[in-house]
Amino acid sequence: MSASFSASCSGCKGESIWFSSGSRQVCSLRKQHAARDFVSSCNQALGRGRRGDIAASTANGTDREEAVQTLADRKASSSLAGPSHSTSNEALAKPIQQYSLPEGNPNLATLMVKCPDRKGVIAALAQLLYGLGCNILASEQFTAAEGVYFQRIRFDLSDIVVGTANVSVLERAVAEVADRFGMEWQLFYDNKVKRVALLVSRMDHCLYDLLIRHRAGELRCQIPIIISNHPDLEGVASSFGVPFRCLPLPKGAGPEGKAAQEAQIEAILQEAEIDILVLARYMQIFSADFCSRHAQHTINIHHSFLPAFEGAKPYHRAYERGVKVIGATAHYATGELDAGPIIEQDVARISHRDSVQDMIRKGRDLERLVLARALRAVLSDCVMVYDNRTVVFDP
Repeated sequence: MSASFSASCSGCKGESIWFSSGSRQVCSLRKQHAARDFVSSCNQALGRGRRGDIAASTANGTDREEAVQTLADRKASSSLAGPSHSTSNEALAKPIQQYSLPEGNPNLATLMVKCPDRKGVIAALAQLLYGLGCNILASEQFTAAEGVYFQRIRFDLSDIVVGTANVSVLERAVAEVADRFGMEWQLFYDNKVKRVALLVSRMDHCLYDLLIRHRAGELRCQIPIIISNHPDLEGVASSFGVPFRCLPLPKGAGPEGKAAQEAQIEAILQEAEIDILVLARYMQIFSADFCSRHAQHTINIHHSFLPAFEGAKPYHRAYERGVKVIGATAHYATGELDAGPIIEQDVARISHRDSVQDMIRKGRDLERLVLARALRAVLSDCVMVYDNRTVVFDP
């Protein structure tokens, strides 16, 4: 049995109605007291000095849940705005900074050579590096059936006798040995990070995958630019803090329009000092002239297991053919469509139950993985090209 009576309440600062239930006596405004006390303590903790605003809302009937939400909203706004508490569009639109790469070890390098196979090649290179005070960390070699020799050497030059600032001496010594054995050679230093341009059209799965892997530190490179012939993926680029350039190519533009667009792309690549181009589902065919200039450093992902189903709509043609395996291929882009040296491939099983859309979905998973593997191999200086084929060493 309950009863009510009038009494003085310290929370109300005056008379209020109290209820008595058994031995328990409570003020009828206890809910407002609790909300006010809660908000007051939170305001003090946050140092906002806005007790009056929120306490007034609770006194006017706002319940505790609304007060909590109001406080959370203000806290979120303050976090976004920064120290000045400004929530201007300019502040919110500021792009996210790119992943910061750890500095490469200036004392590590990779030497890659290709030459006719003959006695003494391994000994000559080993003796050269030893004589200069370098320490070989790993060496891998391969001789093709045609008698062509390939070698990849990882070495430490921290104790090089001429000093690490004089790598030109090392390069001249390598050039002398190369002349003697008829070698093609390349020397890469770990502290010189490669710069990669991503070219895309409308499909975003490969772009997202590469940007996420880059942000996670899985791809050691810089991505200073994303180029597209459509504006659709500008938001993706912005969310990762990468500059985006849209260079549209209208239908019916003809050879002159394509040449003008390629000239713009070329200018951007030179300005950004790009080392590697990645066609991450870029659905435009470059001219033979453009391909010849960039054939050794342009990676394309094709959505089939080449040489099967080159060109457009490979999944549709694979479905019509009733294949049991689909694949994806990463290759160097050349003037011949989808016929460049293959860097990486993978496959997935298909059954009679799979529709074209099922094949596209499964294929996109392969495309992401294969392109990432190929780019990582190139960034790690593991790929060598010979006679429209590649030798891919382990990183």
